[in-house]
Amino acid sequence: MYKKILLPTDGSTYADQEVERVEKLIADDGEIIILSVAGRLTSSAFQSRKKVKKVNDKLKKDAIKFVDQMASKFDDSYNVKKMVLTGFPAETIKKVAEEEGVDLIVISASGKSGIHKFVIGSVAEKVLKNSEVDVLLVHND
Repeated sequence: MYKKILLPTDGSTYADQEVERVEKLIADDGEIIILSVAGRLTSSAFQSRKKVKKVNDKLKKDAIKFVDQMASKFDDSYNVKKMVLTGFPAETIKKVAEEEGVDLIVISASGKSGIHKFVIGSVAEKVLKNSEVDVLLVHND
């Protein structure tokens, strides 16, 4: 059983499979950290600051929604911590895993990008290759 599990989410449709795995692996007194990483655009000559801010606000709002949706799949008997950060997903997941001292990262093999189910998504692949803790890669049906 794992004491602390990091469960990143991008709002993809595979959350139920990930939740199922976490429920089987978490210790009775363990903690589940649900993380969503909102991307961040920067303004350029082609986009005004106002438009970029609007997009960034939407990305952050979506990330909060994704974390809340994932957290709602666990009943009150689980110790769930919600986190929403801004950055590059794979790098942020790795950083949070290190800072929080997690024992396991549970991540979907492919997320929002719609990549074919037999191919590992780019974020999952980077996390798998660069993580210093165990990673459970959940195959998507």
